[in-house]
Amino acid sequence: MSEQSAAGKLTRKDFVSDQDVRWCPGCGDYSILAQVQRLMPELGVARENTVFVSGIGCSSRFPYYMDTYGFHSIHGRAPAIATGLKASRPDLSVWVVTGDGDGLSIGGNHLLHALRRNVDINILLFNNQIYGLTKGQYSPTSERGKVTKSTPLGSVDFPLHPITVALGAEATFVARSVDVEAKHLQSVIRSASEHRGTSFVEILQNCNIFNDGAFATITDKDRKAENQLILEHGKPLIFGKERNKGIRMAGHRLEVVELGNGIGDSDLLVHDREDAALAFLLSTLQPPNFPAPVGVFRAIERPTYDASMTAQVAEAKAKLASTDLDDLFNQGDTWDVE
Repeated sequence: MSEQSAAGKLTRKDFVSDQDVRWCPGCGDYSILAQVQRLMPELGVARENTVFVSGIGCSSRFPYYMDTYGFHSIHGRAPAIATGLKASRPDLSVWVVTGDGDGLSIGGNHLLHALRRNVDINILLFNNQIYGLTKGQYSPTSERGKVTKSTPLGSVDFPLHPITVALGAEATFVARSVDVEAKHLQSVIRSASEHRGTSFVEILQNCNIFNDGAFATITDKDRKAENQLILEHGKPLIFGKERNKGIRMAGHRLEVVELGNGIGDSDLLVHDREDAALAFLLSTLQPPNFPAPVGVFRAIERPTYDASMTAQVAEAKAKLASTDLDDLFNQGDTWDVE
């Protein structure tokens, strides 16, 4: 991490650009932007050492609204550009902002390889289960049967689940939060920023124009306690308005149980961020049969791509007799062409 600039302690205002925010009124992106701007000063990284990279889509306007360096790049390629940037400038704090269409459709291949390589970048994927910028076509995360302008009879596709995809690529940090849960969202993004390696955060985000209420089951005040499972490392998987429900193993499957009548905390699964199998099982849970988990699914340590590459280059340089360009061109077998 870079040290904060000597100009003094930064505030949220320092990270707010002079650009007019051009999202639809009521869009969940406003909340995400606000939480990121609030969190940035606490990370202790100077603005000139912070870079936001995006692709194409509503979420990809994000770099315009951050008073840092940024790239509004090409469709789906933000992870590739971020990888090149981090590899050449390992001192920078690099963030990727993408959407369910940009990141999982045209950009799916680039996302997978950034995750498996474990580049030290932070990826925020806004998932609203729709193509918002192009006015409401179904996306890779839209539910089967979704009626949209591009699927008037209902989608026949089975959706991708971003968390499951990230875990399948063996990402070292995988988490989920919700646009309207300010404190939780800040906490998750802070944890992501502290992780060495690729951090992947799915943010469930409401598109109030083309897919309003897609996540109402887990965001509505009266329903979220029964449909949201907050993951806390080392703690049993408990949820419910009365905190009277939990998740336990039944053979090779997970099941919901009510506490009491001989069932206690000790019968429940305890969340372990290092357990890949548990993380994968949790990634498959969703209402109405299960609560939707939010929080950090997995967090492990593994060598990063950029650090390994830098070390490899340094080792290769150390073996050279000279790093002078003329010497390099004229070493070994050479000949003159007349």
